[in-house]
Amino acid sequence: MVVATLTTESIDQKKLKLQKVWQTVHSNSCPNVYNFHMHTICSDGRLTPLEVVDQALAIGLKGLAITDHHSINGYRQAQAYLNEIQEQSPEKDLFSLWVGTEITSNLQGVTVHILAYAFDPEHSAIQPYLQSVAPIGNAANAEIVINSIQKAGGLAVLAHPFRYRRPAGELIPLVAYLGIDGIEAYYSYNKTNPWKASPNQTKESLELAFKYDLYTSCGTDTHGTNILLRL
Repeated sequence: MVVATLTTESIDQKKLKLQKVWQTVHSNSCPNVYNFHMHTICSDGRLTPLEVVDQALAIGLKGLAITDHHSINGYRQAQAYLNEIQEQSPEKDLFSLWVGTEITSNLQGVTVHILAYAFDPEHSAIQPYLQSVAPIGNAANAEIVINSIQKAGGLAVLAHPFRYRRPAGELIPLVAYLGIDGIEAYYSYNKTNPWKASPNQTKESLELAFKYDLYTSCGTDTHGTNILLRL
């Protein structure tokens, strides 16, 4: 098993760096500059973590997060691989990699997905959500999920807010009230090729993010063999 070694940046530094990046994200940031939502074989994706790294380097990404469902095994393998590349080629300019996971949650009877970023993987608050299975019962409550991510020093983001049984215009105010940090504002709901953030949903997301003072993130939600596409 590949185990990641310590990186030079602290958890707080990586969190602050991510917050600054999210303040600059726009409709053309994903998928060629940043990508904060993707899955590997460590959950329900088809790429290995090492293949994700190789593709990201080939594209020239500036930063990404692997967000496997209820697991950070993909992140750990990718970070270890990046560390090896850096050791072998100290002069090589590598992208920033943030720890992430996607957590299935219950928001007033609606199943939603909450993305967690830049948390301390060893913190006890996040451990129940990194067991490769969706939480059940009280642990799945969206408010508890958000609080647990933040207790672990991380940032909580509502994934693809227009994919749920209730309108985003209702769900985003609810998670904002619960203290969520951001929303995935840039997302391709029609799974276009090439990937392109859906304009109408993006517009409404940005308006709501501004209204509730939320960060805006972006991601392809890759499940296939190309990090530039969803499938």
